[in-house]
Amino acid sequence: MMKPKREIVSRRNRPAKEALSHELIVKTAYDLLKEEGTSGMSMRKIAKQLDTGPSSLYVYVKNLQELSSYVLDLGLGELHLPEITDDNWKEQLSQTLYGYAMLLIEQPGLAELSLRTIPIGDNAFRLNEYLLALLQKGGISSTSAAWGTDLLLLYVSSVALEKAARSSEQMERTQNYYNEADPVRFPLMNSLKKEIFSGDIDSKERFFWGIEVIFQGILQMQQRGRS
Repeated sequence: MMKPKREIVSRRNRPAKEALSHELIVKTAYDLLKEEGTSGMSMRKIAKQLDTGPSSLYVYVKNLQELSSYVLDLGLGELHLPEITDDNWKEQLSQTLYGYAMLLIEQPGLAELSLRTIPIGDNAFRLNEYLLALLQKGGISSTSAAWGTDLLLLYVSSVALEKAARSSEQMERTQNYYNEADPVRFPLMNSLKKEIFSGDIDSKERFFWGIEVIFQGILQMQQRGRS
């Protein structure tokens, strides 16, 4: 009995792999981040996606921390920054920060990266330059503008991470815990339950309230001559 002939496929007929590069690694990591969150953005998974070994990636990036910074910067490229006009600069500042928050919330894992990494690259610098220009347009001094920008971005990242990480079911469970808290031991918390959970970021009110608090603090510190 004759054995069936085995079909041999030449390796030359396979599609050529895209050459490994810094840009390809960052883009692949960003795609995995969007699909799986930060758990999907490991060097091992990135290497597997690129059909290579993890050691090959270190030729282009020092470590996962540096790669995370580049991935965050790539994500920030999707943030629209309108031209600064002579209109209400504070309104422009608030709307830009809200747009930044929405970007972090809508892209899985991006909010977490914004808190645990220092973004490096043109897109991150573009955002910082834009916020500094708006603050200085409002008469904020150099040091106050620099420190204020850092504080505002930290606030936005914290709000975005909280919103991105919690589901409606989690919020409902949390509210139930507050409702069941002993009103004798925690009288203020018990009386302010409604206020504590009011003003979700989707309504913008609480979000913009936080920005205004930070801004008023910047102004007050500047008036005291501390920065």
